[in-house]
Amino acid sequence: MLEISKLVKRYGHDKPVLQELDLVVEGSSVVSIVGASGAGKSTMLRCINRLVEPTSGSIRLNGNELVKLRGAALRRARRKIGMVFQGFNLIDRLTVMENVLAGRLGYVSLYQAISRRYPKEDIERAFTLMERVGIAHYANKRADELSGGERQRVGVVRALMQEPEILLADEPTASLDPRTSEQIMKLLQSLASELSLPVLINIHNVAQAKTYTERIVGLRHGKMIFDGAPSDFTKDALDAIYGGIEAPEEELTAEPDKAQSGVPHDQT
Repeated sequence: MLEISKLVKRYGHDKPVLQELDLVVEGSSVVSIVGASGAGKSTMLRCINRLVEPTSGSIRLNGNELVKLRGAALRRARRKIGMVFQGFNLIDRLTVMENVLAGRLGYVSLYQAISRRYPKEDIERAFTLMERVGIAHYANKRADELSGGERQRVGVVRALMQEPEILLADEPTASLDPRTSEQIMKLLQSLASELSLPVLINIHNVAQAKTYTERIVGLRHGKMIFDGAPSDFTKDALDAIYGGIEAPEEELTAEPDKAQSGVPHDQT
């Protein structure tokens, strides 16, 4: 369970980017965070894994207070927080398998990491997960030879190799075409259920948030404006979050192409 209480993030003397946010995410729920650019969505995710230092407040993951951790304790806690990035964050010159096994760096010795001598069980788990998301046949292919959707699947598997207690996804579909982005959202939805893993997704595409997540949290100027089921996300909620100026109309109303969304592979 993730428990965020009165989270504040301020840069210098400027107005806080996050203003006393409260949020609880538990079970295998898939929660989307929506809001205009600058609303604080990415900052909130990065406060959770401490890529950004909170100014004040509490962040607990399964009872472990993350805000106060330092050094080795913080590194151990980060192992349990998987992160999927918009820009994939892969090492292009390495193979898919090598990128996936990077998810185990927090668990192996420095010698094992440098020499790439990972335990047999790590390699077996990597193959199992890659097969699950449809990229096992690319194990020995360089990361820069893959399509955007394939690269994002590598990023998802790398995060899962950490054996995380929560998965954070920061705009995981923003760099993808519409068909592929729906495949990735469907994949995250399925993995949350299969692995009993809570997933927190920062996303601009409101239509996809309503289709593939079971709860929507709306932020505006660092404050929570909406927290509820997609069925309750009305035009009034949309206007309150975006102020009537954000997101193309098709992103807010278009239905995802469900006939395409379940396809595990893409060649885009």
